[in-house]
Amino acid sequence: MTSRANLYLGLVSLVLALVVIFLWIPLDTDTGLIEKVRRRVTIGDALAPTIAACFVVLGGGLLVLAERNAADQPGLTSSNLRHVLWVLGLVALALLLMRWAGPLLMEDYRLLRATAPWKWVGFVLGGTILVTGLISAIERRLSLRSLAIGIAVTLPLIVLFDLPFDDLLLPPNGDV
Repeated sequence: MTSRANLYLGLVSLVLALVVIFLWIPLDTDTGLIEKVRRRVTIGDALAPTIAACFVVLGGGLLVLAERNAADQPGLTSSNLRHVLWVLGLVALALLLMRWAGPLLMEDYRLLRATAPWKWVGFVLGGTILVTGLISAIERRLSLRSLAIGIAVTLPLIVLFDLPFDDLLLPPNGDV
């Protein structure tokens, strides 16, 4: 019997991404993908999560269409499931750090959440931990190199997404 891991992973990814696109994002955001107010075009609250979910749809679709019958698919083993649970735990930890690092660092964080350098505390810490943890899981060891890569990946994201836009707050500052 051949493994159907790619098919199952692809189908779960597709279903979750479509739920995010058609249910979660519309119910959770106040604005659309792009907003135009008084001839000023701004990024809407729904743009970034919609783009991310579309990439998940693309990946899930490729797994379902192209890889579902591949001969070299991994089997569903307890080791694989432990790895998936470890990665989900790492993502949860990174998201908790993103959300709570700033408020735990200072009492008046809500007032300073849109000012540098305070607005980057949670994003830098959570993003660095996420990337470093994923690299360390793959390499099966923690290293200064993986930490440097984690920082080197997180900082350009701030430059790319935060600095050019005056009215954009990196996660989770919009919710704090």
